[in-house]
Amino acid sequence: MVRRIVQALFTLASNGYIKGFYEGRIYKGDIKKVCVPGLNCYSCPGAFGSCPIGSLQAVIGSMKYTFSFYVSGFLMLMGIVFGRFICGWLCPFGLFQDLLNKIPSKKVTVKGLWKNMKYLKYAVLAVFVVLLPLVMRDELGISAPYFCKYICPAGTLEGGLPLVLMNESLKSTIGWLSAWKTMLLVVTIISSIVVFRPFCRFVCPLGAIYSLFNKVSLYRLNVDEKACTSCGICESACKMGIKAYVEPNSPECIRCGDCIKSCPQGAIYREDVVTIKTSHGKVNKVE
Repeated sequence: MVRRIVQALFTLASNGYIKGFYEGRIYKGDIKKVCVPGLNCYSCPGAFGSCPIGSLQAVIGSMKYTFSFYVSGFLMLMGIVFGRFICGWLCPFGLFQDLLNKIPSKKVTVKGLWKNMKYLKYAVLAVFVVLLPLVMRDELGISAPYFCKYICPAGTLEGGLPLVLMNESLKSTIGWLSAWKTMLLVVTIISSIVVFRPFCRFVCPLGAIYSLFNKVSLYRLNVDEKACTSCGICESACKMGIKAYVEPNSPECIRCGDCIKSCPQGAIYREDVVTIKTSHGKVNKVE
């Protein structure tokens, strides 16, 4: 419940430009120059900040620059401090998928060969976020934001659909691209009902970036090997299918905390916890 409240509050805070929703216009104030940590479309009528993936693409595909120290530094700082905690607690599109997965239905567990699909998000990051904007430029030396334009369902949900619905002039411009993006959003919605966070698992380039820092981030998990019995309860509780007792800081871990709550021995804990061993051999963890 705490995580859900934090997710909701952060989503409202980063998309709180209420005026934009009923006027059908995006916020263009100075705050828009600042990146938010999660995936949140720049074109959302309520968005106060910029999406880091969109900002990265805008710089790579611009006429003057191909590298941004600000955006790259921001992503590295967020990754080093939080890792994929951002995915689990601060990303609005992560909350959207979480709520969809709450809809009663038969759930599908990702296992076997399907688990290898997790590497797809790194390919999306390399090809659509970096290589295509860097190489596929027009005669003016400008390239399109390929991930945002052709793939991102968050942009369709938060920006594309609201702006089209609220602007009559935009309705006449709807073409194959809008239909394609809407189809991808529908696929994401349906798959999110039966699979826990499919977009985060398989597609999200921002999650791919943060996952690279999970093992070294300041916010991390640890396992008390003396208390752990390798019972596997934490693995059963983990919706991402991670063996927390083996790899507590897996690149796929979104830091939801389900493994901590489920462990009957209290063997999994956050790294910011002080561990004290009593004279009776019992391990106490004090925040």
